[in-house]
Amino acid sequence: MSTPQPLSTIMPPALSDADQDALTDLHIRGTPPNTLRAYERDLIYITAWKQAAFDAPLSWPESETVALRFILDHSRSLENVNPADPALTVAEALIAQGLRKTLACPAPSTLDRRIASWRAFHRMKNLASPFDAPLLRQTRAKARRAAAKPKAPKSANPITREVLEAVLATCDHSLRGIRDRAVLMLGWASGGRRRSEITGLMRQDVDLKDYATDGIIWIDLVGTKTTAKGKTPRLVLKGRAAQALAFWIEMGRIDAGPLFRPITRNDNPLDRRLSPDGIYQIVQKRMDMAGFPKGFATPHGLRSGFLTQAALDGTPIQAAMRLSLHRSLAQAQQYYDDVEITENPATDLLG
Repeated sequence: MSTPQPLSTIMPPALSDADQDALTDLHIRGTPPNTLRAYERDLIYITAWKQAAFDAPLSWPESETVALRFILDHSRSLENVNPADPALTVAEALIAQGLRKTLACPAPSTLDRRIASWRAFHRMKNLASPFDAPLLRQTRAKARRAAAKPKAPKSANPITREVLEAVLATCDHSLRGIRDRAVLMLGWASGGRRRSEITGLMRQDVDLKDYATDGIIWIDLVGTKTTAKGKTPRLVLKGRAAQALAFWIEMGRIDAGPLFRPITRNDNPLDRRLSPDGIYQIVQKRMDMAGFPKGFATPHGLRSGFLTQAALDGTPIQAAMRLSLHRSLAQAQQYYDDVEITENPATDLLG
């Protein structure tokens, strides 16, 4: 009776060319387009990095030595290193190719994403990833800890109800004003939607069947950062927010296609969808028109403002999360914790 091999020495079965093609095709069809584009960019970068560092193409599976060098090269600043440092030479070559911007230490999230892509390429080939080795896992953890910085808020200030009202007051009765009012109200009142979620909405994602009788609009998000495609619960829009959205649909004659669109100088909607940067421009323009200082808030202020206002109003956090679609109670709780203790509704329980 033969002695069983340790799990660490068992290699995955080799795939035939046909099976490899089928596996790759399945990964492509089962991966979101944005993720595929990120994979493509990362593969270009990783390939160029190895060529510059080792004068060799990528290997499958890649060696732990190469993977370790990749982590070390991207876990420190190269701005004041010895001119003979090999990592500096490689970085300058990548900058010359337009694949790297500076010699500063890349953000830990950027390195994490490239490593995740590299691991995904190994999975597509049914190969073990070198990044799963204990030494590399420990090195990556140390590098992440060394580069850790206090997390800056995505918006300098939350767009609370008071701020939102001041911003909405700048929206006139032009088609642009009607659109901007609908964007801001939907983005805030539906739970604090992200820019991509707002711009991704199509006319068919908005259900007006109960609007005439109950003043309610149902919204179907295809997917969000925290929910899978097709698994996102329906959201509801009521009151002034529902009225603003219905008025935009009517006045913009949005019968099909993208819900929110660019507006021409002649105040006519285009057929294409508004971009996420368009949402950023709307928020910045309206904040400026309302008299707020430059950089006071970003579109994420709609999300943080919704949760902050929910805390100020004494709304149970679980109820707010049903609209914000936060998966983590701890993450949503941060907005509640940011409310000044003197503004906490619980301080008035006795009256």
